[in-house]
Amino acid sequence: MNTQTFRRATVAVTAAVLLPLGLTACSAEASGDGAAAPAAASSQSTATATTADGPFGPGCASVPKDGAGSFDGMAKDPVATAASNNPELSTLVTAVKQAGLVDTLNNAENITVFAPTDAAFAKIPKADLDKVLADKAMLTDILTYHVVGRKLTPKQLENGSFETLQKGSLTTEGSGESFTVDDSAKVVCGNVPTANATVYIVDTVLMPK
Repeated sequence: MNTQTFRRATVAVTAAVLLPLGLTACSAEASGDGAAAPAAASSQSTATATTADGPFGPGCASVPKDGAGSFDGMAKDPVATAASNNPELSTLVTAVKQAGLVDTLNNAENITVFAPTDAAFAKIPKADLDKVLADKAMLTDILTYHVVGRKLTPKQLENGSFETLQKGSLTTEGSGESFTVDDSAKVVCGNVPTANATVYIVDTVLMPK
């Protein structure tokens, strides 16, 4: 290798090494945060993606921040077990147990559950609710109407009609973070993942047509 060729090779290698370092330094100067800037930008991007794809709605604020009842905790358990750890779904869990549907829901794969809150059940007069809870066939009919046999994304809820495990059909409509089910129930915390289901928490108990 002659001297001129050797010098060209040296310049090329030096440029290849220094160029990325220069870009990193420029990026750091622009952010004012030093070398931590690229990591911060990456973290921010990840957080935005998680928010966009994850749970949404005003009711999500009442979900515990950590523990089994948190979003992370619920994602690890099958849906009936996950619901039992959410303080807003205690009446639903009681109803599921009364109907003998715990194993059915926990063993199902890739389902969507529209889960009424305790406040939703409280809208039903106590005498009527007690009657439903005491009638296993009627209770099963109502609860399985809240379950669709496939996972539904928020996009699919914008204008949809879905067959339920009860064999009836429920309808959904809306956009963004505002959705209704059967023109009456509002989704207060949607797109909640569990190990085998996607959960949309609603403010009204759905009734089969």
